[in-house]
Amino acid sequence: MNHDRIVLDPAILAGKPVIKGTRLSVEFIIGLLADGWSEAAIVENYPGMAHDDVLACLAYARDRLRDERIYPSAA
Repeated sequence: MNHDRIVLDPAILAGKPVIKGTRLSVEFIIGLLADGWSEAAIVENYPGMAHDDVLACLAYARDRLRDERIYPSAA
């Protein structure tokens, strides 16, 4: 996975993936979207955020979930 707008740095938020140049985590942005925030509201309320940053967060989450494996337990 190569996400140019997403960085992981142990010195920033304990290494959580964040938007490059910010302390806004992918988890935080995905959480805002899940809570019903529009992309326009996010960009308006967080200076430095752009449309491509929101898309990068969604792409990062998609790629992480793509690798997730679920093994149902035998009941």
